[in-house]
Amino acid sequence: MKKQPHYIPALHFHWLTRWYDPMMKYLFHDEALKKTLVNQTYIQSGQTVLDMGCGTGTLSLMIKQSQPNAKVHGLDIDPQILDMANKKVRQTGSHIDLQQGSATCLPYPNESFDHVFASLVLHHLTRQDKQQALKEAFRVLKAGGKLHVMDFGEPHNAVMWSISWLTRWFEEVYDHVLGLLPVYTEAAGFQPVEEITNYHSILGTVVLYHTSKP
Repeated sequence: MKKQPHYIPALHFHWLTRWYDPMMKYLFHDEALKKTLVNQTYIQSGQTVLDMGCGTGTLSLMIKQSQPNAKVHGLDIDPQILDMANKKVRQTGSHIDLQQGSATCLPYPNESFDHVFASLVLHHLTRQDKQQALKEAFRVLKAGGKLHVMDFGEPHNAVMWSISWLTRWFEEVYDHVLGLLPVYTEAAGFQPVEEITNYHSILGTVVLYHTSKP
């Protein structure tokens, strides 16, 4: 029997996964944030899009709704949350290719996508795995392709620094609080990294940015 690779579940514990959507709505107002992320991407008809770490499929569905003629792929390592995504996709009648896999070893050929999204997934990864996932995103993007990221970032004021005091003790989040995610993104080959906006949440600052593969 093949051993399941180690990963941190969406809400850190497997038993919380069933509550992912309502908790994300409460903690982050994530649907509004994801709408902002999608609205600034300008996805064109016929383009191919990857939602890396797609979770329950909320963002994948928004992408498909924004551009029905785009080819949307969703990937997540967690089979439990991927089952939830499949159910949501079936209920809407959308055509989205959902696949189980790791962001550190994407199961797609080089230069497969016009856009790659990484929404609240990179903070689940260790420093080495963050860097590898960004390199993989670079690999599967076409020249000129766009990477769109929503995740924890460097606090922008004293209040957010205070709030981030708890989350920064998680190894995977600490680099985000230090503002290193754009640094890792540029090191993977992307340029330039442009911050679109940032939001305050009860767990810290959430930053939206995008960048391109030269």
